[in-house]
Amino acid sequence: MRAVIDRITEGRALLLCGDEEIPVELPRELLPPGAAEGDILAVSLQIDHQATAEQRKKIERLLGRLTGEPEQ
Repeated sequence: MRAVIDRITEGRALLLCGDEEIPVELPRELLPPGAAEGDILAVSLQIDHQATAEQRKKIERLLGRLTGEPEQ
């Protein structure tokens, strides 16, 4: 996906994402160094399956403690 940096104000960047130009606001610090208004960014989002599974296990353990269920 591509995103264009529409504007940067007060430490925030407004990106227009995809063909639909969906507005997304980000902290300026998350942009690549030297990025400026009008620049086009290549954006890629991926699921981290391992981290997701670990987080789910952690949540299940916490819920188990709250409800008094024994750990598996």
